[in-house]
Amino acid sequence: MACVLVFRRPRWSLDLVLKALAVAVCYYVAGRLGLMGQLVIEGVIVTPVWPPTGLALAALLVFGVGVWPGIALGSLLVIASLTTPQLPTLITVAGNTAAPLCACLLLHRVGFRLDVSRLRDGIALVFLGGLGAMAISATAGVAPQVWTGGLSPGQFWSVWLAWWVGDAMGVLLVTPLLLVLSLGAGRFPRRRWKEAVCLGLAALVIVPVAVLSPTSMLFLVFPLLIWAALRFQLAGSMLCALVASVLTTYAANTRVGAFSGLSGIEIMVKLQAFNGAAALTALLLSSLVTEQRATRRSVQSACNELAVLLEHLAVGENPADPSAPSVRDVDEARKPTTRHFPRT
Repeated sequence: MACVLVFRRPRWSLDLVLKALAVAVCYYVAGRLGLMGQLVIEGVIVTPVWPPTGLALAALLVFGVGVWPGIALGSLLVIASLTTPQLPTLITVAGNTAAPLCACLLLHRVGFRLDVSRLRDGIALVFLGGLGAMAISATAGVAPQVWTGGLSPGQFWSVWLAWWVGDAMGVLLVTPLLLVLSLGAGRFPRRRWKEAVCLGLAALVIVPVAVLSPTSMLFLVFPLLIWAALRFQLAGSMLCALVASVLTTYAANTRVGAFSGLSGIEIMVKLQAFNGAAALTALLLSSLVTEQRATRRSVQSACNELAVLLEHLAVGENPADPSAPSVRDVDEARKPTTRHFPRT
């Protein structure tokens, strides 16, 4: 049964306050981790992937909109760890809180499922949750710096684009993985553990070679993403995409491998292009595979029901009769029986 996002009016309680505080702590930790991969664009610190936005959206989808104060508190703590909070800081905090809130409400409007089991869920997460709503946080973060003179008007769009893409990548890479883990849908049959180990070993070998090689070989990552999406759906593909993004961001910060000899703008463009392509491939392909498998199971179930109905009609029975055999009874009757004869 698919899990559908349900919008509830928040009711303040001790449990909700504790959840909000937990979200604030996780937001701060994710922010500090995200700052480890920071880049300087036009004199402003930006991050190619900003994990707190993905964590904030996942928290709102799972716990409800009542945990929004935790997002605001976590955002304020992250900014306070970098500089002294001022009036523009409050605008940035408001934008960082409003963006995931708007994303949550938009996803609720289109009937988003938390397990991202349909292609439409993946598309909604990309365009509504990531690209659409994150324009709010980018605008609220860059505009105050232009108003206060920290940035010139000519620098607005370059910094805004870097900020917007970083927030969107946080949603596309972090939110699906957290949703899958929260629903416990990341489990796979035990018979596939050998294949999972092979996929992990292949990722540990291929991803560093593709990223750290002096020759640009980032395309080698995409066969791994396709393999993970086809066999392990969202959990496997998003985990591979996140690992590849982290290692690629490290290579971009140290200017090695595929990013050696590039300027700051070129590094940002190349890194964001790779992160975006990897996230879209993993998210949309895995949601498409999950939807097709669910459709196949539904069709198989309908075929079984139709076969039982036809058998009932062939022998003149009423399918609505409670005494009529069920699908399970017919399946058991179809199984071959083995007779044992005594030895003479």
